[in-house]
Amino acid sequence: MGGEKAVEHESNRVLVINPGSTSTKFGVFTGNGPEWVATVHHGDEELERFRGCSMLARTGYRAGVIEKALVEAEYDAKQFAAVGGRGGFLPPMACGTYLVDDAIIEELRAARRGEHASNLGAVLALRFAEAAGVNAYVVDPVTVDEWQDCARLSGTPSIERWCVGHALNIKAVARRFAGESARAYPDLRLIVVHMGSGITVSAHRDGRMIDNNTPEEGPFGPDRTGSLPVRELIKLCMTGEHTERQLDRMVFGEGGLFAYLGTRDLQEAERRIDGGDARAAAVYEAMIYQVAKETGAMAAVLEGRVDAVLLTGGMAHSERLIGKLRKYIDWIAPVTVYPGEDELRSIADGVFRVLRGEEQAKRLETHLTEEQRRDALVIGLE
Repeated sequence: MGGEKAVEHESNRVLVINPGSTSTKFGVFTGNGPEWVATVHHGDEELERFRGCSMLARTGYRAGVIEKALVEAEYDAKQFAAVGGRGGFLPPMACGTYLVDDAIIEELRAARRGEHASNLGAVLALRFAEAAGVNAYVVDPVTVDEWQDCARLSGTPSIERWCVGHALNIKAVARRFAGESARAYPDLRLIVVHMGSGITVSAHRDGRMIDNNTPEEGPFGPDRTGSLPVRELIKLCMTGEHTERQLDRMVFGEGGLFAYLGTRDLQEAERRIDGGDARAAAVYEAMIYQVAKETGAMAAVLEGRVDAVLLTGGMAHSERLIGKLRKYIDWIAPVTVYPGEDELRSIADGVFRVLRGEEQAKRLETHLTEEQRRDALVIGLE
């Protein structure tokens, strides 16, 4: 299962699949861009149906949804030259496009780094690729790890920092800016700020993402707390009033804007501000302030020599937010905004780089660095 197939395919179409918690986005791409895209939303019925099951238990259901849509759009599996999927919670790995093989599937089945909807990406991609007799790939998974060594120390040997973030969109935006600037990505020193349901602020040098805040660090966002005062968190944990699951949900899913305002919707927060809601305005300002602080921290990581700050993600559509953030960070470097997160296109681009011979597809087992292998052993991944 999942072995690399040396296939010549007359089609230049690639099927791309990006599963999320409450939706599945997928589409058919050519080298020129999207030919057809679709989004299917999954309601409470699905969430209840699979409650208590592993994420991969949803594979058959999600595949059926995609198959139905493809048939209605008059696509046949054999039309695809390859299939690309969103990379999930895999071991630490170098950036790039990876062949979906037994090693990747086994890691996702074990879910040693956690259950997440993105874990379905490779499994679904392989399912459709096998039907077409072609290869399946994942591109720049969330566990891409290019950190410099000094970024790994947390302050206590009992807790290691480990790299996880919005690598797919962040890397795509960095490459896009490099192309538009007629410069090579490895020659640029960049800060890339992804602002979606989670916020990742990253520093780039020599073509590598050398540091970034992880989901439990950095600014608070629509429903995540980001960094918290540690001693106060310890006290909260020791009260006995909350289970571990409740505490985890408090910081990852019910924190940030949601905790303060009862909404994860940035536009709703802005409507409240326009209506004179002083609390909404204060929380909104604090979130932007924290994003700016983290951006300044990454400027220090790059020793103050930054070619550009790139702002991306869904929240980058907000002119109000971008305007306020610029006032804090304009001094660092010129700011360029790439609203949204075109993850389907980013996956497709990675697959086409392999199909065109511009990039060699990687294998999970052969592209762990010695440092990453050591980390994998520590947490029981190997």
